[in-house]
Amino acid sequence: MQVWVNGQLLERPDQPVLAALDHGFTVGDGVFEAVKVVEGIPFALTRHLVRLGRSARALGLPDPDFEAVRRGIAEVLAGPPVRLGRLRITWTAGPAPMGSGRGEAAAPTLVVAAADLKPHDATATVVTVPWPRNEKGALAGVKTTSYAENVVALAEAGRHGASEAIFGNTAGNLCEGTGSNIFYVIDGEVRTPTLASGCLAGISRELLLEWFHAVEVDEPFGVLQRADEIFLVSTTRDVQPVSRCDNRELKTPGPLTRSAMATWAACEPQDSDP
Repeated sequence: MQVWVNGQLLERPDQPVLAALDHGFTVGDGVFEAVKVVEGIPFALTRHLVRLGRSARALGLPDPDFEAVRRGIAEVLAGPPVRLGRLRITWTAGPAPMGSGRGEAAAPTLVVAAADLKPHDATATVVTVPWPRNEKGALAGVKTTSYAENVVALAEAGRHGASEAIFGNTAGNLCEGTGSNIFYVIDGEVRTPTLASGCLAGISRELLLEWFHAVEVDEPFGVLQRADEIFLVSTTRDVQPVSRCDNRELKTPGPLTRSAMATWAACEPQDSDP
């Protein structure tokens, strides 16, 4: 792992560099992006940086210095080529008083880290969890460092022998996973929740919708119980079939899931920054 913080490449990834009162640490006042690296090249980096800026503005943070971000990326990837890896770009409000208020303006904190990425499993197993996403909340659809809700839900999935947890929203509709967007097949049609559901505007979701025909629609959370196929989409999963949803086994990959996987495999290598 290589870590770059505020313009400095660290000698050790565990080197202490953040202020104890950094607002990203104390209250989760920050945003981040996770970017896949293929053969040393970040995939869809421009789209990720656009979303990073959008997330920052949603929290009232200034846009990061994107040239600095790119310099950080170049430095953490300057060693031996990373065949398959993950970049994490984190942008926080920087040092602040204890509590929710940011106090006087402080210099934000910018961290870029790179590490190898283990290839995802061939299939995923998911469970639905009882805690809803708030599609009307201030952080709806924003990729913030406030991830404790996902930690709790993923731990619940693990207790049920599953690898991902799926949320509904306060309207009772299907929303998303802890770190993935969800697609499903009903009556031969591939569907996924709209962004109005409160789900993250996933970069992989966005690309798949451009490359592959799917319908954006909001439907009751229980729709998964009658779906013929389910698959997850994310930066670290690409297109991943779901073999079990709660207690229901699914044959994987189904024909439309297989088609989505083939489309992704064909389109991704054509352009590293689509």
